[in-house]
Amino acid sequence: MRTNNLRRAAVVTGVLSLALLAGGCGGSGMDHGTMGNGSPTSAAAPRSGATFNATDVKFANDMIPHHRQALDMAGTARSKAATPEVKALADRIAEAQEPEIATMSGWLTAWGEPVPSPGGMHHGDMGGMGEMPGMMTDQEMRELSEATGKAFDTMFLRMMIKHHQGAVEMAGIEQAQGQDAAVKQLAARIAADQTAEITEMQGLLAKL
Repeated sequence: MRTNNLRRAAVVTGVLSLALLAGGCGGSGMDHGTMGNGSPTSAAAPRSGATFNATDVKFANDMIPHHRQALDMAGTARSKAATPEVKALADRIAEAQEPEIATMSGWLTAWGEPVPSPGGMHHGDMGGMGEMPGMMTDQEMRELSEATGKAFDTMFLRMMIKHHQGAVEMAGIEQAQGQDAAVKQLAARIAADQTAEITEMQGLLAKL
């Protein structure tokens, strides 16, 4: 009888040991699973593609209609300018800014933002919301389209200088406050190119 009691005690002790061992392994496995699914590194991972900020979006959203107005002005100069130098300048402006519009439109689409429609151009006389530096008013655009000869060239150059100065100002804000490296690079190029063209246009004005 005593032998049987000893055997039963040994069996019970062995079962309890196995249960404790299994419980310990299960608890360890659960901890690892929690660490794998909820680690600080995983939770803090940035959203895929979130390389831009609100300044980048505003820059593209505003510069597109700004460029479109410059293209309208350049198109008028291509047909109405009295001097070959002004026509050549208008050609270069169009050749530079058309692909930039396409690039910025692609960024907005990739970011899930609407691309400004061609009919939604902001003009300088809107006042308040949507106003951008350097934009011509509807009246100024009409006056440019009605001008001829030397008067047209003078008006075009003066208006385009103002327009370029506005673009340089907008590009400066993007360079200082933007986040996306590609957008900031484009802003730097716009600032450099249009600053050089401002100097060129001032020289052309002096010759008229």
